[in-house]
Amino acid sequence: MQHAAADNGLAGYVDRKRRLWLFSLMVPGLALVGPLMYMLVSPNVLWLWLSTIFGYVVIPMLDGVLGEDLSNPPEEAVPALEADPYYRYVTYALVPILWISFIVNIAFLGMHELPWYGTLAVILATGGSLGFGLNLGHEMGHKKTTLERWLAKITLALGCYGHFFVEHNRGHHRDVATPEDPASARMGESIYRFVFREMPGAFFRAWDLEAQRLERCGKSVWSLDNEVLQPALISAALYALLIAWLGIEILPVMLLIAFWGAFQLTQANYIEHYGLLRRKEPSGRYERCQPHHSWNSNHLFSNWALFHLQRHSDHHAHPTRRYQSLRDFPDLPRLPNGYFGMYLLAYFPPLWQRVMDPRLLEAVGHDPQRINFLPAKREQLMRRYGLSEAPLDGAGAAA
Repeated sequence: MQHAAADNGLAGYVDRKRRLWLFSLMVPGLALVGPLMYMLVSPNVLWLWLSTIFGYVVIPMLDGVLGEDLSNPPEEAVPALEADPYYRYVTYALVPILWISFIVNIAFLGMHELPWYGTLAVILATGGSLGFGLNLGHEMGHKKTTLERWLAKITLALGCYGHFFVEHNRGHHRDVATPEDPASARMGESIYRFVFREMPGAFFRAWDLEAQRLERCGKSVWSLDNEVLQPALISAALYALLIAWLGIEILPVMLLIAFWGAFQLTQANYIEHYGLLRRKEPSGRYERCQPHHSWNSNHLFSNWALFHLQRHSDHHAHPTRRYQSLRDFPDLPRLPNGYFGMYLLAYFPPLWQRVMDPRLLEAVGHDPQRINFLPAKREQLMRRYGLSEAPLDGAGAAA
């Protein structure tokens, strides 16, 4: 898996994960494998569950077995590491994989009579692949090149979630880990409550931000320069063509797939900042976002499958840093498993709170001024965990 460092100008540094980033192509591509096996090998519905089982069962197990990687690239190697085109080509390659997978799976559903659990399997697999598309849009949407930014929009359009391009970069990164952010989960908030705040909140914030930008530029909000409308038009054209081909009855299926794809982002947002709060400075502004305002995970396999998304702490502190050079830091809030395992845990709120609330308290030194509480549960949680509003000393005890 090693490569010649001198050939890439990395000053002697060897990225041992260089070839392993190909898992970020292979894992999303599993959504296409089930329907192909069904058509080419045998019409067994179990094939259709392959990618979902891999995501929710196999990946958490692999994370548990393989463990974590705490290594960082040396800073002197980062400029050459980020300039190496190989890493960009890997992200570029995922775009056609996701588009082909989406179109083939929609066609498969439109042309095959399946039992309800077979249809459900394809919806979950295809929506899951859209979640990987949102992750790809996240990675490329932060970059400055026109190609990467348009590839982000084209990818996000598959699941009708193009507004994420605006909302995440200009909204979430500004307001992260504050009560003003609909994409930052609060302590005591279940994922089922969070989704009703996060999904509509993300769209409305994106629209408002883009309307403000266009007004400053002297342009109409309905201009084709509107970066919410641009991917939305791609979505509308794609869905209209699929309906013309497969019939109007495919529309509800596509909408369910789009929702499940968006829910993958909701799950990630839920676990990435759960309960963490940036303090307000005397000026009334929030402190600068630091690595300890995000939950981090160094679990190997899920990071290979997600372009290092789980090194989220460094991403928020340095949002333009490319995935291959994201770092771990000591004393960060840490997740007990990778994202896929944490998704499962979040589906059971009492279990989630039993696992994550103590970790949250430890991460913030039992200081309620560093906790983003669900307002309706603040007093209840304060009593449950014996928290005090009094300022804490350096040891985490009430002064």
